[in-house]
Amino acid sequence: MSNEQLVPETKGVTVELLTTVDLGPEIEGMAGRQLRMRMVTIEPGGVFGPIHDHIGRPGTVYILQGTITDHRNGVATDYGPGVGWPEDRNTLHWLENRGTVPAVEISVDIVKQG
Repeated sequence: MSNEQLVPETKGVTVELLTTVDLGPEIEGMAGRQLRMRMVTIEPGGVFGPIHDHIGRPGTVYILQGTITDHRNGVATDYGPGVGWPEDRNTLHWLENRGTVPAVEISVDIVKQG
């Protein structure tokens, strides 16, 4: 059984929507999409799963506090404060907080409205 099949469901995660911008009036061809900024907090032992992709929902993440472990392609990578990563159409991953303090990230992505 692969590691991806053993990914736990989401637990210990809170998501706060900070702001959005309707991209239709801003960029030709972007009708029905918005730029979204969220603050995601993963408590110690928390999981942002299950494994998911970012097809049609590209974005970037920046860590403000704590350490988030990003699991993709069978590799676990730890990211601490001041570091981030892209989430593009090739991203297939899940996240967890293996630490002892809440991990806080800012996530910015483009999503379909509605």
